[in-house]
Amino acid sequence: MRNLSALFACSLAVMTATASAKDAPTPAIAPAGASASHSASAPATAAQRAAAMKTITESVKGKPSVAIAPTEREKEESAEVDLSARIAARLAEMRATQAARAQARAKHAATVKAAPPPPPPVPRGTHWSYEGDSGPANWSKINVDWGKCSNGNRQSPIDIRDGMKVDLEQISFDYRPSSFNVVDNGHTVQVGVGSGNYITVQNRMFELQQFHFHRPAEDRINGKTYEMVVHLVHRDAEGKLAILAVMLERGEPQPTIQTVWNNLPLEKFDTMSPTILLDPAKLLPARRDYYTFMGSMTEPPCSEGVLWLVMKQPMQASGAQMALFSRLYPFNARPLQPANGRIIKESN
Repeated sequence: MRNLSALFACSLAVMTATASAKDAPTPAIAPAGASASHSASAPATAAQRAAAMKTITESVKGKPSVAIAPTEREKEESAEVDLSARIAARLAEMRATQAARAQARAKHAATVKAAPPPPPPVPRGTHWSYEGDSGPANWSKINVDWGKCSNGNRQSPIDIRDGMKVDLEQISFDYRPSSFNVVDNGHTVQVGVGSGNYITVQNRMFELQQFHFHRPAEDRINGKTYEMVVHLVHRDAEGKLAILAVMLERGEPQPTIQTVWNNLPLEKFDTMSPTILLDPAKLLPARRDYYTFMGSMTEPPCSEGVLWLVMKQPMQASGAQMALFSRLYPFNARPLQPANGRIIKESN
């Protein structure tokens, strides 16, 4: 651009000089040589102008265009335009994102509203007791596997009455002095017995596993309630249970029960394992007549299919022995359950 300006300046200078020459007065007297010289210089000046213009034209045509640097104002305006464009693009992007999120929320809300409510959690509790919220009325609600406690139809205990008197086979007892351990399991005092103690009934052999106590006795006999009962729990090779119940009434001290009390652990859930032996046969009455029926466990999970053998003759225990147990468990008996027309047999 500077070259072009210089060329224009030169052209203007030449044109000015030419115009000045035309306007100058002609001398009155001119030598012959001078006249000839002037006549020759006039055309030369015109030729020079034409050459100058041609040079300018050719220079302009031959030179590439030169970019003019923008001013500071132009730079600011360009930057403002660019910033505005970027802000507009960002706002558009944010609006699109917000619209997409709103659509997703609406879709999720519609899905949640249409979906059925989740099922309640399956109860899997393990704590139960004989009263309050964890008592027998709620056992089936504590654990889903304890449903039989509320919907079974062969539940125990029952009021044993209207039994069919028949010639029942005698229960064959094969009890012997055995090692034992005593535990206060939080529900009763339980005595584990060493292996090798059996009963045989209905052509099936059951091995004694443990015995424990309830106060008051859970089953009734023709409406009568006994102060305590001992349950001797047996199991056969197929895992089926037979529970033999011996009612306890006040009277003389019972030696086997006293042995158990002598070896009570000092803390709940602790186990005492004495070095002496215990003979479970001493818990049996002299007369072996009994009632029998099908029932269940009297504590969770209330499993049915249990063969019950309830001795007709009670055993005695002293008032002091019963009082000792009542200090630990004043009440640990399940309420009576409906007989539901089950068959009850009793010895003649």
